[in-house]
Amino acid sequence: MAVNTSADAPLPVGEVSRLIGGWIDRLGAVWVEGQITQLSRRPGAGVVFMTLRDPSYDISVSVTCYRQVFDAVADVVSEGARVVVHAKPEWYAPRGQLSLRAAEIKPVGVGELLARLEQLKKALASEGLFAPERKKALPFLPQLIGLVCGRASAAERDVLENARHRWPAVRFEVRNVAVQGVHAVPQVIQAVKELDALDDVDVIIVARGGGSVEDLLPFSDEQLVRAVVSCRTPVVSAIGHEPDNPLLDYAADLRASTPTDAAKKVVPDVGEEYERVRFLQDRARRSVLSFIEREERGLAHALARPSIEDPHRMIDEREDQVSALLDRARRCLGHLLDRADSELSHTHARVVGLSPAATLRRGYAVLQKADGHVVRAPDEVTAEERLRARVAEGEFTVIRAD
Repeated sequence: MAVNTSADAPLPVGEVSRLIGGWIDRLGAVWVEGQITQLSRRPGAGVVFMTLRDPSYDISVSVTCYRQVFDAVADVVSEGARVVVHAKPEWYAPRGQLSLRAAEIKPVGVGELLARLEQLKKALASEGLFAPERKKALPFLPQLIGLVCGRASAAERDVLENARHRWPAVRFEVRNVAVQGVHAVPQVIQAVKELDALDDVDVIIVARGGGSVEDLLPFSDEQLVRAVVSCRTPVVSAIGHEPDNPLLDYAADLRASTPTDAAKKVVPDVGEEYERVRFLQDRARRSVLSFIEREERGLAHALARPSIEDPHRMIDEREDQVSALLDRARRCLGHLLDRADSELSHTHARVVGLSPAATLRRGYAVLQKADGHVVRAPDEVTAEERLRARVAEGEFTVIRAD
């Protein structure tokens, strides 16, 4: 419960320490899991001191237990081992120090570790952290490679030597860290973040040699997995040997079976690339020559065609055809004109033969009244009526006499 205090009525340090101890006493015994560090077993001492650490969050707490409690697991528990402790929190008021008094210690077996890793793997996979579409492609030829590995380790030597053998000009930015134990996780995370923050780093390799399940546990840590997933730089996991599969393998953008394999997958081989370039050059040269030869054959075939070989031949042939057609057109038009002229002459003769003038030339006359009306019957004319008679050579006046 909260304590009422003020600047005028403060609590003494001893009272605060006593209150904290009272609150901690009410917590009761708890089961705690962690990794043992700084194990101290003094000969003849009845109490064993150790530190229990959470590698994921870099938090430690002191643990004490009677010798007989630790002796029960002394053969299977040492520094670096993961254990489950049944302990009661204790507060040492004179120093203001929290510790755990262990009543029972149980080592975490490999089977149990694997089961927990499987559960963590499924949980992270359900978040999509291992999804293939999330993974980034590696650059073809990285100029600067970030390498996270143990100091002077075989993994570091394998990556550097194999990479430089394949491409001598490749450069590395190396971060040496602890690759097992309680300090491995925070150091690896810090190194990965530092390399990811460098704009010149094209790809990051996290490498470690083989080891037991317990040795490789840092590379299955949840915090490390999330740190790798959040990187903007492609990350390659090269942990252990082919059978080893820490969770980092699933979170990384590329998994390499060994550190040597990582160098081969990240750095191209200069000899192979030279051969590939030469092969492509030969292939391009053959393709161009084949294209030129094909076009030359096509051009020769086109030039051999009569229309190209003698282009005036077609014009000359067409000229004869045009002349023949022109003569034929003239003959046809002449026949049509002759026939039309004959028909016109015949029609003209008929018209002339049937015209009034022709009739008059045969001795006939046309009688017209003064108004020009042609007389067709005797009763149309009265006695003594003057009429005009029209003949072939002219006209004259006549009078009807009864």
